[in-house]
Amino acid sequence: MKHYFRISLLAIASTLITNMVFANTLSSEAQDRGINSTCFSYLSQLEEIYDLDGLNLTFAYPAEPSLYPSLHSSTKKYDNGATIFSATLSPYDEYCYLSTVSVTIINNQNCNEVSTLKTKEDPALETQVFANGDYILMSPENQSYQLILVTTGINSCSMAEARMIWPGR
Repeated sequence: MKHYFRISLLAIASTLITNMVFANTLSSEAQDRGINSTCFSYLSQLEEIYDLDGLNLTFAYPAEPSLYPSLHSSTKKYDNGATIFSATLSPYDEYCYLSTVSVTIINNQNCNEVSTLKTKEDPALETQVFANGDYILMSPENQSYQLILVTTGINSCSMAEARMIWPGR
């Protein structure tokens, strides 16, 4: 009976801790920390675009966080891999400069398959292959982002997407 009580107590505590960790969205966490309102608006839009609903973390300057850059990270696990998203938001006057990195680990497709799917989605993507296919660099004509695919196994691939956005420029 004592053993059953301990297991029940542990299960309840685990549930409460899990709910606390996943309770906030990335933007609500940032708002609670007091980041710049323009940057908050951008982060809310990113949250929708990238469907960020995993484990969310925000790092902001403790004193006057609305004046300093903040770092926001979201991690989501899938059946065939995981995605780690990170955004740095830097307030400047009425603007907010933004850089994002999204890394997706895919456990059931190689990089050639992923590259083929990406070019079917967007035939204008420029593709360069390096080191006998171990690295594939893809970018649109306007160079608004870069995709780097890295072979991580026979049937697995890591895909990193990097973007910089300079509003008002």
